[in-house]
Amino acid sequence: MSFFVYILRSEKDGSYYVGSTQDVQERLLRHNQGRSKSTKTRRPWQLLYSEAYPDRSAAVARENQIKKRK
Repeated sequence: MSFFVYILRSEKDGSYYVGSTQDVQERLLRHNQGRSKSTKTRRPWQLLYSEAYPDRSAAVARENQIKKRK
């Protein structure tokens, strides 16, 4: 089963969000429905980028790498 790292951009204020998930489209939907506490005040979100990894640990490692570069 694949895991993905994704980057979203808020259409409201231009901020970015980096996360990881098994289903990018479902996760984007949840962000845009306000079902994610950390992103609900900056809706709507647009998917900018995603990349696939073979397992969760690889995806989380890449997510953390991206977050450190901010």
